[in-house]
Order: sequence, then C-alpha cells, then structure tokens
Amino acid sequence: MTALQWEDLKRSVSGRNTATPLVAFIIDSPWLPGFYGIKTIEYFNSGEMWFAANKKAIEIFPDIIFLPGFWSEYGMCTEPSAFGSKCIWQDNDLPHAGKIISDLSDIRNLKQPDPRTEGLLPSVIKRLREHQGDIQAMGHDIRFAIARGPLNIASYLMGTTELMMAMITHPEEIHRLLRIITDFTTDWLQYQKSVFTTIDGIFILDDIVGFVGNNECLEFVVPYLTEIYRSFNASIRFFHNDASGLICSKYLDRMGINLFNFSHEHTFQEIQELTGGNIALMGNLPPRDVLSAGSPEEVKNGVHKMVKSADSPMRIIWSCGGGMPMDVSQENIQIFYNTIVNLF
Repeated sequence: MTALQWEDLKRSVSGRNTATPLVAFIIDSPWLPGFYGIKTIEYFNSGEMWFAANKKAIEIFPDIIFLPGFWSEYGMCTEPSAFGSKCIWQDNDLPHAGKIISDLSDIRNLKQPDPRTEGLLPSVIKRLREHQGDIQAMGHDIRFAIARGPLNIASYLMGTTELMMAMITHPEEIHRLLRIITDFTTDWLQYQKSVFTTIDGIFILDDIVGFVGNNECLEFVVPYLTEIYRSFNASIRFFHNDASGLICSKYLDRMGINLFNFSHEHTFQEIQELTGGNIALMGNLPPRDVLSAGSPEEVKNGVHKMVKSADSPMRIIWSCGGGMPMDVSQENIQIFYNTIVNLF
C-alpha cells in the first residue's frame, strides 16, 4: 500500500480520525485470478501474472486499501509445505496441503523448519524480491509479514477433527506441536522483516481459533498468538478469523492484536462490546451471499445495515466479514465503496 494509506490505517487503528472513511479488503488467490481472467494455477506459477493481477486491482480501485498488499502466497500450502506437506494443485481451485501426522507419535519426530530454505517459503520471498522495484514504482511498499496461525497450520498437518479431539485427549502432544509451529512462525515473520525493511505490520490468519471453547482458547490460542505478535515491534498487528469470533474477541488486546477482521455473523456492536472498543475492527458485510452473489442494490442495502450495526465508526475499517471471495464483480466493489463514502 502507499505511504498515505499506511498512515491512514495506523491513524484509524489508533483511534484517530482520517480525512475519509477507510474501505479495505483482503485480496489473494481466491479472488485475484478470476478478476484478472487467468487460471488459479497460472496466478501461482507466474510472477508476472501475479504482479499484473495485483496491479490491476490497485489501478482500478486506487482509493481502496488492499490488505496485505501484493500478498506473495500459495494458498493454504504456504506454511505446511515447509513441514513436508504434499501440495496438490488444480487449474482453477486452491491447492490442498496433505497431512503429515497420521498418529500423535509422529509429533515427536517433527522438526522446526527453516523458512529460508524449506518448502515454498523461499519462493514467497523470491517473488517479492523480484517485484519489489515494480511495487515501489507504483508508489507502494511491502508492509506486512504474514503467516497462517498455529492452529490453522496444525489443522493441515494432522487434520481439523483430529486436532480438535487431541486438544482434549492428548493436550501435551498438541502443546508440543504448537510449540514447534509457534517457534517456526516467529522465525518466519522475523525473516520477512529482515529481508524487507519496509515491513511494519504482522498479519496472522487462523479460522480454527473460532472452533474452540473458552478454556481451549486460553490454553491453546492466547499464549502462542501472544508470542507471535511479539515477533517484532509492529505498528499494525492484524488478525483474521472469520469463523466464530465471540470467544477470542475478549482476549485480542491481551494477545497484542490491534486490528481484527471477523465474521459477518457478528455485528460491530457485539465485537465492540467484547473488545471494550480498544481494537480496530474490519468488516463485516457477508462476503459470499451479498458482496459476491448480491445485486448492486443488495450490496448497497447491506452496507447501510452494516454501518447501522456499529455503536461508533471510530476504529472501523469498512470491509466484508472475511477475505474477498471468488467472483466478486468490479461493480459490487465500487457500489460498496461509493455507499460508504456517501454515508459519511
């Protein structure tokens, strides 16, 4: 994002007013290939097409902040690949990371990967290095170190159902797994920061956090995410969880998070009450059923409803309740933006 957008984002997160309301969307591989008119596999395999797709989005919508901005990623395969997960690729769908833990005893043999040399992570860095000059020529910079969260990575390494059950039946083994993943994630974030000195934000995505109860959140989420958000001193500490967010919301401040993208199933008022108004919120129009599948009039009405659900517009970045889904039209994005601007 541009220097002005970054400063506006920091102003909003800290509770200060910006000249105009902020509209932002998380954009990555589910949306960008279709938007640019290429196959998903082409988006992943061609640095030139990856850059061109991101560039087109920015040029068409210069007043919208796209987070994290020029996201170099390989879907859910990015971090699991460093642990040895088999990546299964398809032409027009997201890749899938295969399990590597078939028995809890396998965790004992798991080693912490090196993000500098293992899996797809060196390719993530290489793509950004190759296009850093092009990004800067557009007036933008690389702002975020990015990773999937520990529970998310663990769910790919061993399976979501297996992870949920083992939290209850074999907590020591799960703590061992999360310890390895957390140390790896911290190293991965710090490595990104060391390569790109313009990074001043941490962006963690973990929907599995929305599947656990309060006790499990305190035991398996809070301590590990707290460590991760302390990887380095970042101005923006952004967390995405578009599954249930009511349990984790009250612990966001404790974990060091200051910006939260949450599910459209919760209102701004609910999350503002749970966070005490201390956390900047990004949301929460239904991404699939309204932003993607809705008519322009339905998008406009949904935006009105969304805005009314907030006690205060302070510390709010207007968006959808999750990442940009497939097949969202340019028209619906523009309607969203215009409606917000006209309301304020």
